[in-house]
Amino acid sequence: MAPNGRSTKNTCINDTSENLGDARFAVVLARDATPACGAFLYAVTSQEIYCRRGYQSPPPLRRHARFCADSASAKAAGFRLCKRGDPRGDRARLQAGAARAACAMIEAAEAIPSLSSLTARADYAPHYFHRIFRDITGVTPRSYAEGVRGQRLSAALAEGTCVTEAVAGAGFDSRSRVYENTARHLGIRPGSARRGGAGEVICIAWAESAFGPLPLGATDQGVCFIGFGEARDALEGDLRARFPKARIKAASADISDFAKRAIAFVAEPRAALDLPLDLRGTIFQRRVWEALRGIPFGSTTTYGALAAAMGEPKATRAVARACAQNPVSLAVPCHRVLGKDGDITGYRWGVGRKRALLAGEKKRGR
Repeated sequence: MAPNGRSTKNTCINDTSENLGDARFAVVLARDATPACGAFLYAVTSQEIYCRRGYQSPPPLRRHARFCADSASAKAAGFRLCKRGDPRGDRARLQAGAARAACAMIEAAEAIPSLSSLTARADYAPHYFHRIFRDITGVTPRSYAEGVRGQRLSAALAEGTCVTEAVAGAGFDSRSRVYENTARHLGIRPGSARRGGAGEVICIAWAESAFGPLPLGATDQGVCFIGFGEARDALEGDLRARFPKARIKAASADISDFAKRAIAFVAEPRAALDLPLDLRGTIFQRRVWEALRGIPFGSTTTYGALAAAMGEPKATRAVARACAQNPVSLAVPCHRVLGKDGDITGYRWGVGRKRALLAGEKKRGR
């Protein structure tokens, strides 16, 4: 019976199947809001409310739990909306809008806006807004702002703007501050970024792999690019776009050996592909790439689990984006990351190739 005494037979998905009810209660306890678990809300008879799954609230007792298809059926059964749990997603939409507005404010500002100015506009307490922003974007407001400054600086330098003007225009206090930690902002020295890689030498080795042409590019610091699965000119164009003014030359024997190791991995993976790397990206991207290198050979994880292992459990989407931007496939094994339901999806070089790599690793990892 509903809390108001009316029958819930046609409105709430009660335990016509005990196993179904227990399974859905397990989903509620796990706070799993993913579509893979089905579309339903849960209601609590002792409080006469209904709520969405995934909300971080104390779970109800099993005997008090009911399961409803949607808000309309929950209301028809006599339950009222739990405003804290936001079952209709109203609060989530407001928070997402506040985060988007803050991003726009950061992007439009010449200098990094203070947290107080961002929160005043969003009308949230500072600590609460900080958490909302991090959960939605995967980074803190400060990190997002630093990323915007880095993008401005990189774009200005690529256009040929002198370093001093580019640094000031991007919103940095001083040129020395940029040079103190260039990897944080650009991954390379500002002068080199301004020159589009001019003065740098990229050694490139080509090999034929089971996936077609495979180029491997390396600086004097290590391998900076591995690609496959596309036409030769497209692959070389990808490399040159990263270093438009660098000098590209044929690789030495050492670099050619790296390429041979890469094609051997594609053909028959036996162990992790361990190469010296020159990884250039944002702080968050490099954190993700290092976490990817920690996934054992023959194993897989999910984007959500990888984010949680990094201490960023709400940054699943940001982690997925960083995986897609990985420039050194195979050596940084983004192919070992799956969707939450175990689907093989989201691979820069094609889902079919991802499936083949995983099958090869699984076979050799037994």
